[in-house]
Amino acid sequence: MRFRLLPWEYAIRNLFRRPLRTLLTFTALSIVVLLVFVVVGFIRGLEQNLRVSGDPNTAILFSLGMGENLEYSSIPMRTSDLVAATIPGIRERHGQKYVSPELYLGTEISVPTLDEPAMGLVRGVTPQVLLVRQGVQLDEGDWPEPGEVIVGRMAGVKLGLKRDELKPGDTLKLEGREWNISGVFSATGGAFESEVWCRLDELQQAMKRQDLSLVAIQLGPQGDFADVDLFSMERRNDLELQSMRETDYYAGLQKDYGKVRMMAWLVVFLVSGAGVFAGLNTMYGAVVGRIPELAMLQTLGFVRRAIIISLIQEGVLLATAASLFATVLAIWLINGASVRFTMGAFALRIDSVCVLIGCGVGISLGILGAVPPAMRALRMPIVDGLKSI
Repeated sequence: MRFRLLPWEYAIRNLFRRPLRTLLTFTALSIVVLLVFVVVGFIRGLEQNLRVSGDPNTAILFSLGMGENLEYSSIPMRTSDLVAATIPGIRERHGQKYVSPELYLGTEISVPTLDEPAMGLVRGVTPQVLLVRQGVQLDEGDWPEPGEVIVGRMAGVKLGLKRDELKPGDTLKLEGREWNISGVFSATGGAFESEVWCRLDELQQAMKRQDLSLVAIQLGPQGDFADVDLFSMERRNDLELQSMRETDYYAGLQKDYGKVRMMAWLVVFLVSGAGVFAGLNTMYGAVVGRIPELAMLQTLGFVRRAIIISLIQEGVLLATAASLFATVLAIWLINGASVRFTMGAFALRIDSVCVLIGCGVGISLGILGAVPPAMRALRMPIVDGLKSI
């Protein structure tokens, strides 16, 4: 028997011959793909948040043995001056070295719109922080004066508020003091955007501390991280320091969230598996109801392979349409949605990789859902199929 394909229009017309079944299958596939977008968007948003937080030319010095828990680090205040005077190759401009002493902690923050205080991240800084954290820019308002703070654009989300609920002119309370918000800053989507920044000296006064959590430095073209490590080792006995590239610090945090990503990928797998079974069930019903039609096609001279290809065409067409519809919904509803986690907050990210994975899963569902029921239906003898008319 000569092999010839069914016309392409045949698969398209079949989709409109049973509009209710087509609509239900389309809806089920769209929901499955949308769920995949949510999970993959979560993974991509978390990875992006930690990836852009580090600067490859920046090193941080903090307490020995603190691992990645900077909020528990405590180093002497004089460390900042010693670092600037000792380590060669620190970037410098107009005599000002790129050295930023910082006090960093997690503490309860109260805002008038919250019934109870929420855990937030606070960083005491000096104006030199803008030299080292070059991705930070002030979007609204002014640099904080005494009694004022600036908030990252995701700080509200970290506290359980909407993204734009903290704005210049509002007040918040931390460490027993009330602070006015003087501005809002962004940091290219990095972890700093979840923080509240205030003047270092005022935070030290509020907390009755004279120490620092860390010193961040940015090296120039002649700088070498080996010199930073050497300084830390030489001052290990008195200052108890350790140093780390900032990118390595956030890479370590990414490893800590490896289990979270693994669980998220497991959810993608389970959602996809559930979608395959739902698709198989739907396609079984659709194909079984067309056994006489498939038998008639074989009587007319179409081989089983050509009929299977036609059924796959139907499945792929429907799955592609559902994937595109889910993509539009994901970009409209999910992209940029805010999520809180222990290190701050980040936005779900529906990027090209996410779209590729979501549409790939959707189209795969169309193929995997069509093949098994089609093969089962076509195993039936032609005479038996025609008798079922």
